[in-house]
Amino acid sequence: MGDFDKMSENNQIKRIEAMELNLELSKRVVKELGNALEKYEAAQDIYYELANYYGSVQWMNDYEADEEGNLPENLKRSVLSEDEVYDLITEHTELMIRLQKAVLRSMEE
Repeated sequence: MGDFDKMSENNQIKRIEAMELNLELSKRVVKELGNALEKYEAAQDIYYELANYYGSVQWMNDYEADEEGNLPENLKRSVLSEDEVYDLITEHTELMIRLQKAVLRSMEE
């Protein structure tokens, strides 16, 4: 076997090893994405329930009750914060845009 053949064989082995690593990583991240998607799908109803509550008449009544001091002091009430739910909705929207772009890119390739 000549030097060129050995160099070609080395390149082939390195390529196969690199592709093997790509396969292992790809399998792992696809599985992780599948698991994350399952969790997201299971939580969608509660997310939309929260998003619909935020800014509703019910939320406004609860917010006013808090402002007037009519709620127990030890009640966790971050849901009545004007920023907390809004920030989550914004983050969710940005994530959905990223997912759309990722899906489109995957479909193109």
